Amino acid sequence: MSDNKKVLLAFSGGLDTSYCAKYLAAEQGLEVHSAIVNTGGFTDAELEGIAQRAQSLGVVSHVALERTADYYHNIIRYLIFGNVLRNGTYPLSVSAERIYQAIALAKYAKELGVDFIAHGSTGAGNDQVRFDLVFQLLVPEIGILTPVRDQKLSRKDEIDYLAQHGLELEWKKAQYSINKGLWGTSVGGAETLTSHLPLPNEAFPNPLRETEQRTISIGFAKGEPVELNGECMLPVKVIQRLDAIASRYAIGRGMHVGDTIIGIKGRVGFEAAASGIIIAAHHTLEKHVLSKWQQHWKQQLGDWYGMFIHEAQYFEPSMRNIEAFLESSQENVTGTVTVQLHPYRFVVEGVTSPHDLMKSGFGEYGEMNNRWSGEDVKGFTKILANPMLVHRHVEARNSNKREA
Repeated sequence: MSDNKKVLLAFSGGLDTSYCAKYLAAEQGLEVHSAIVNTGGFTDAELEGIAQRAQSLGVVSHVALERTADYYHNIIRYLIFGNVLRNGTYPLSVSAERIYQAIALAKYAKELGVDFIAHGSTGAGNDQVRFDLVFQLLVPEIGILTPVRDQKLSRKDEIDYLAQHGLELEWKKAQYSINKGLWGTSVGGAETLTSHLPLPNEAFPNPLRETEQRTISIGFAKGEPVELNGECMLPVKVIQRLDAIASRYAIGRGMHVGDTIIGIKGRVGFEAAASGIIIAAHHTLEKHVLSKWQQHWKQQLGDWYGMFIHEAQYFEPSMRNIEAFLESSQENVTGTVTVQLHPYRFVVEGVTSPHDLMKSGFGEYGEMNNRWSGEDVKGFTKILANPMLVHRHVEARNSNKREA
């Protein structure tokens, strides 16, 4: 490769991307530019530390692309509307983030006029597909470089290579892959490669720091979180402040096992305090204000939406149709939800909403029927049973014929 050619490296400051920065310059002779896309997972101090790491590795330029608000508006709010949890467990912390990071990187690569765009994904995960697919769609004229994937490197191999080039990394810290974003943090390591070992406490970014029970309130307006403990704020700020509060209780930890895009099973740890609480609170509010069939179809489409995000199908045209449905379903999803915080867990207490269908005055479940009589129920039940009665009658007649 010519030393005049430029590459944009998706850079997080972690082991894989640090290896790529050094390798692409030292071994491939490329002019390396790096960029990190902040989708809500980094403080200013952390971004500065990542910039310093990039500079220490000899990159020609490094930028932080701020995309948190856009990421929330274009993806996260639909995950809230759809109460999306992959396999009923995982809030798609990384899946959604990678798609939007890839979009931002593709646009910046075009502005920078690079010949290549590189990422540090391995050959055995989902992220390689997410990055490659978006790059192929948005900047097909730019080549894609993936040193870690192509060389089938272990994390220990990368550490040894960097040590040879004067960058010492502590193995105890580098053995875990941490991906932090607005919607949660994923944790990968030796234990997640097994089917039975749990991650140790020290692998999670937030240790238990609060033990006294606390009650908080989250206010929603048309499905979006816009208030925390009575204070109005933008949804991104609600998520960030809630995470700061709830993570002190070590809430939101879990282990997700699922089907990867490439066809194998994958296991990953995660810590997602704010997203777990918001989805549970939002879902509870919807139970009070939406009809049975609204909830039914929302669940179906929410599951599809989450699956397509996970499998890098964000640009599939039907996604815009699903988004339109999900947004229209939120017209009456306004109210306040109270939640108890405890060490390692939370409990949704209840809701208040002007659209609460429990307050219709038609009746109180198990107590009083105000708009119908016992005779009405007798007749209704008789008609309701007709399809099953018909079936039983025909089956009994056929059974008698067989016995005769």
